[in-house]
Amino acid sequence: MMENRFAGLSLQELNAKADMLTRLDNKYVVPMRALADLSDELARDFDILDIDGKRSFEYRTQYFDTPDLCSYRHHVQGRRLRSKVRTRQYLDANLCFVEVKLKTVRKVTVKKRLAYEPSLLEQLTEPAIRFVEDAHLDLYERNALASYAPVIQMQYNRMTLVAREGGERLTIDRGLRFWNAASSEEIADDMAVIETKSAFGRGIADTILRKSGYHPVGSCSKYCVGLAALGMVPRFNKFLPAFRRLMPHLADAQTSHGGANAQAQPTRCANGATTLLDAA
Repeated sequence: MMENRFAGLSLQELNAKADMLTRLDNKYVVPMRALADLSDELARDFDILDIDGKRSFEYRTQYFDTPDLCSYRHHVQGRRLRSKVRTRQYLDANLCFVEVKLKTVRKVTVKKRLAYEPSLLEQLTEPAIRFVEDAHLDLYERNALASYAPVIQMQYNRMTLVAREGGERLTIDRGLRFWNAASSEEIADDMAVIETKSAFGRGIADTILRKSGYHPVGSCSKYCVGLAALGMVPRFNKFLPAFRRLMPHLADAQTSHGGANAQAQPTRCANGATTLLDAA
C-alpha cells in the first residue's frame, strides 16, 4: 500500500504546518498505479496524516446552491469572484463543519469554516446562514447568494500529504460517489483526484507530477463534475478532460449526443443575486 511508504504526522502537526485555508490549487486526475510509482519520490519531501494508525479517511459532503445553481454557473462562466457552500462530515472522527470556499480576483482560494452538528449535515440552520453571509461580506464586501438549498451529496476516501518544509499540502481522493434523491454515479476506485495546495501554485508535488507527464485538469471541481454526472446540468466542454479520465462512459455519451459542443450561456440568476456575476 502506497500510504505505508510515508512517515506519519498527527492532525495537530498537520494543522501547525499547513492548514492552507488560503492557497492556490491545482487539480490532477491520475491512475492509482501511477501515483504508487511516484510515492517513493513524494515520500522524500512529504509526510502523511496518520490518526491512530489510520491513513485514509472517509469524507461525506453536502453541497448547497440556489434554485438557479448560481454557484455552478459562476464556475462554468469562469467568474473570478465565486464561492461554494457545503457542509462536510469527517466520518472517522464524527466531526462536521459548514465550509465556504471563496475565490479572489487573483485565483486564490480562501476557505472559512464553522464547527457544526453532524446530524444537521443536510441543512443550513440560521447560524450557518449567517456564517455564510459573513464570510462573503468579509472577503467581498458583498452579500452571499440567496436561497441556498441542498443539491447533491458525495462521499470519498482521502489521504493527505504535507511537505516537511514550506507548508504545502497534497490531497488524494478516490472512491468518489455522487448522489441525489433520484440517482447516483461513482468513479472507479483505481482513479484518483489529486489537489495540490501551495502558496504560489507551483509546489514540489506539482513539479513531480508534471515531470511525470501529468498536468492540471483545467476544470475538475468535484461539485461541478458531480452535477454533470447526475444529469442535473448540461455537460460542457470544460468538463470533458476530467470526464474522459474519471467516467469514460459519460464522456462517450456526451460526445455521441453532441453535448460536447454545448456552451455555457451568461445568465443572471432569477433570485436577483447579481453581486458575484457582476464582480467579474
